[in-house]
Amino acid sequence: MRAEDSATNTTAIAAAQPNGGTAGEPRAPRRIRRGGAAGTAPRHGGTVQAALGVVAFSLTFPATAWGLEGFGPWSLVAVRSALAAVIAGGCLLALRIPLPPRPHRAGLAVVAAGVVLGFPLLTTLALQTSTTAHAAVVVGLLPLTTAVFSAVRVGARPSRTFWLAALAGAAAVIAFTVQQSGGALTGADAYLFGALLICAAGYTEGGRLARVMPGWQVIGWALVLCLPLSVPGALIALSHEPVHLTVHAVAGVLWVAAGSQFLGLVVWYRGMAAVGIPRASQLQLAQPLLTLVWSVLLLGEHLTPAAPLTAAAVLVCIAVTQRTRS
Repeated sequence: MRAEDSATNTTAIAAAQPNGGTAGEPRAPRRIRRGGAAGTAPRHGGTVQAALGVVAFSLTFPATAWGLEGFGPWSLVAVRSALAAVIAGGCLLALRIPLPPRPHRAGLAVVAAGVVLGFPLLTTLALQTSTTAHAAVVVGLLPLTTAVFSAVRVGARPSRTFWLAALAGAAAVIAFTVQQSGGALTGADAYLFGALLICAAGYTEGGRLARVMPGWQVIGWALVLCLPLSVPGALIALSHEPVHLTVHAVAGVLWVAAGSQFLGLVVWYRGMAAVGIPRASQLQLAQPLLTLVWSVLLLGEHLTPAAPLTAAAVLVCIAVTQRTRS
């Protein structure tokens, strides 16, 4: 994580010809690539970073369920945002990062509204009455929704094969997660579908910004931007909602703050900038299945025999989307 680590630092430098030449004779510029994230990192590295982000996100719902054992929903969201902002702000101050350019600030506001406030709040409210398995429906639809948003916002035009594989993967995940929850829709669905839309917008805008500024700064400034809301919100919520500090509650809050809200988004945005928003978003097809695994290990939930079959189908879809041109 460096101050000069840019997503696209490709600079054209006119290099002198070894055989000289007459004064004023045009020289063909030679492109020299400098260290950066998206523009210079190998595509494989970008895929690995995006996958690490997916692993971090897959723990979000179980960690949130743990956090709700000791915190109210509003307290949990405000505290996680404030803690993550302290971590991000400390990194920005330590590296003396200047304020983002004015043209990027509107995009950062979208990221803040989508992934810092909107998605955490709506999913936390949903998880009061919904199981993590049912909430995973949101994550199953998120890759497809993010691809649609990116097509509209940044002009991405994936191939027909890409869309067919994405739709097939989303259908497999939706069928599995709905089956896990018994096929019944709950009052939490409005929260979940709202979270789906606002998070897709935040992911798309963050991926676009990560092409022109380091991914960790994208989420870092978005978190800092929310401090005027998260700190007073945390103080008000904590004074009105009961708090019972347990090992699970503290661990859950720390993970969603440091892991999901900051570190996970750092590698996620770097990965999206490297491999493209549509391609990276399809890696999230594996997230619901990972979430269900964590739900079994951490929350004691039970899976049906359909899990390995769905996992195989999702992995095939991911392989197809990763091979198609985006």
